[in-house]
Amino acid sequence: VQLVESGGGLVQPGGSLRLSCVVSGTIGTIHYTSWQRSAPGKGRELVAEITSSGTVNYADSMKGRFTMSRDNAKNTVYLQINSLKPEDTAIYFCNIYDSKYAKNYWGKGTLVTVSS
Repeated sequence: VQLVESGGGLVQPGGSLRLSCVVSGTIGTIHYTSWQRSAPGKGRELVAEITSSGTVNYADSMKGRFTMSRDNAKNTVYLQINSLKPEDTAIYFCNIYDSKYAKNYWGKGTLVTVSS
């Protein structure tokens, strides 16, 4: 299983970005796909996850400005981030947890920098 993120970059405060994660390979029927981020000096934190059935859950602190979605035909998950703040600066990672095999898969991440 391979995950490749893209869409990061330098954006001004108040701007928007859409991150993409293309998934290739075979995944178990029951799995959880998430976006997580790692900010400078901080540990990795969950942004949002989507279940294999399509339910999206957001971390409490991420509700409102973040929207996670999935396009099954393109094997791609997205993270739309609006009203970006400097504190959103982080590397954003895509993750899949395959519950059948109890395996975690990670992409290499995409860097989002919010600065004027």
